[in-house]
Amino acid sequence: MRVAMCQIPVTDDPKENLERIREALAQASGTDLAVFPEAAQVRFGNDLAAVAEPLDGLFVTELRRAAREHRTAVIAGVFEPSADGRVHNTAVAIGADGTLAGAYRKLHLFDAFKFRESETVAPGDEPVVVELAGIKIGLVTCYDIRFPELTRALVDRGAEILVVIAAWAQGVYKEEHWTTLVRARAIENTTWVVAVDKAPDLTDPPRGGRTGVGRSLLVDPMGVALADLGPAPATHVVDLDPALTASVRATIPSLSHRRTDVF
Repeated sequence: MRVAMCQIPVTDDPKENLERIREALAQASGTDLAVFPEAAQVRFGNDLAAVAEPLDGLFVTELRRAAREHRTAVIAGVFEPSADGRVHNTAVAIGADGTLAGAYRKLHLFDAFKFRESETVAPGDEPVVVELAGIKIGLVTCYDIRFPELTRALVDRGAEILVVIAAWAQGVYKEEHWTTLVRARAIENTTWVVAVDKAPDLTDPPRGGRTGVGRSLLVDPMGVALADLGPAPATHVVDLDPALTASVRATIPSLSHRRTDVF
């Protein structure tokens, strides 16, 4: 499976961000899947309710058109209206034919490090596994990575690969947390993890706190980081072999050793 890790910067203008997505997809031509950051529609710090659109709105419609044009499946973060006047922080999964394969609304909201995501974002209510390019993919968004029970539930639901999209908040120890948590989720589930963060926000003064540390990672089922994109904007194509998972699990059968009679 060929995957494009699209570590793009995200601005206050959805039209500009959509153009960056199109440019990255052009660079990713020939890949099976292109993964973009959380909040790829518009960066945090804006009036999210004013920007949010339903999944049949213009932004997702254009994502679907771009996926179909480049024959590449897409996962990207958008905002959609919620019933209570807030928004959902949503990961959309789009097939290479432009069909909407699924949508995951972020379960765990980032009310930490002096952020209050829940003031503007409503939580989702279920884990989501989608099928893209013939592979079952579990969807994870940013702060979710701190909750191992979510990724375990996704694997139990048949996920063969975990895709994490993020706009990881900058700060002391935050980059270390990101890289450690991504590798931990791969190791404990003996599965591939594709984790794509946005390129760092360097605006001054920051709006809504600086987000993005870069460091998008491809981690194999043994926990080895086979790609680390560093801090600069980048579109990087990687190859992963889902068959490696079975080999690793034969060596480290920790999933089959779970004590489901106790936990």
